[in-house]
Amino acid sequence: MSYTIALNFEDGVSRFIQCNENEKVLDAAYRQQINLPMDCSDGVCGTCKCRCESGAFELGDDYLEGALSDEEREQQLVLTCQMVPQSDCVIQVPMTSSLCKTSQQRCQAEVVAVNVLSESALELVLEMAGDLPLTFLSGQYVNLSTPDGSVTRAYSFSSLPGERQLSFLIRNVQDGRMSHWLTSDAQPGALMTLTGPQGSFYLRPAERPLLMLAGGTGLAPLLSMLHSLQHSDCQQPVHLIYGVSRDADRVKTDVLDRFCQQLPHFSYQLCVSDPDTCEALTGHVTDHIDASHLYDGEVDIYLCGPPPMVDAVSSWLRDNQIAPGNFWYEKFTPQTLKESA
Repeated sequence: MSYTIALNFEDGVSRFIQCNENEKVLDAAYRQQINLPMDCSDGVCGTCKCRCESGAFELGDDYLEGALSDEEREQQLVLTCQMVPQSDCVIQVPMTSSLCKTSQQRCQAEVVAVNVLSESALELVLEMAGDLPLTFLSGQYVNLSTPDGSVTRAYSFSSLPGERQLSFLIRNVQDGRMSHWLTSDAQPGALMTLTGPQGSFYLRPAERPLLMLAGGTGLAPLLSMLHSLQHSDCQQPVHLIYGVSRDADRVKTDVLDRFCQQLPHFSYQLCVSDPDTCEALTGHVTDHIDASHLYDGEVDIYLCGPPPMVDAVSSWLRDNQIAPGNFWYEKFTPQTLKESA
């Protein structure tokens, strides 16, 4: 038996390693050519201290309190030289990937289809070229390059991690080089290069109700999260408010309708900022955040959309003196540069 350990570095790079039963994380990382910080490797110095965001593990008592205090242990800090996973885990490493002698992964995938969903959105479907699926955390993104390497853009996965077929919900940018290639030149079987995964915007354990806010193709990473929540048998309430500019920009509502049937306690609302919409809800997502979605602050908020939307939601929470349990967001621009927090 082995467990998948996600190592998330300070520079946003994620690497995934396999840790054997009864194997310590530090040993597993070194076995797979990733030099996690260490000095003594005996639980004495504390140099290998990281944070375990999720997953079960054994730490034992064979280390000095000066290396890891009881208070730090309660905060999910661990010594990787002593940590033995009991399940898949996500670990935050307080160093850049380059200092740990590693870098982003690169792989290739074949174009299966480019589906035009609307004037403003495309769906790219890829199939991994190798035998193994690409491992990532729901909400993360990769850099996608055209076969000749002339165009590279960052796109979030909209599919479930661990599948050989990958999907991406992509904004169709007028005069955009990647949009032009996808709509005019991409053919089934064309090989695209994927570099990553990356990003600190990803699904954490659902320990309280979730409020998801999406703007346009910012729906992509939230779809991936919903797939993972469905497969994890999540029992927390999950509500999504999905905002678009025009009626024609609505996409994937059929998928959201299926989640309403298949994911317990999931609901969503669609709002359109165009006042001439045929939808019942007009305006912006902040116009439709209700007190019932906030659970007196005992809620985790996931937000993905263009910078003005992220700034507007942040201001709305501040102006209404709402401090959620956690607030994670990702901004994107028409050139799909990403900023996560």
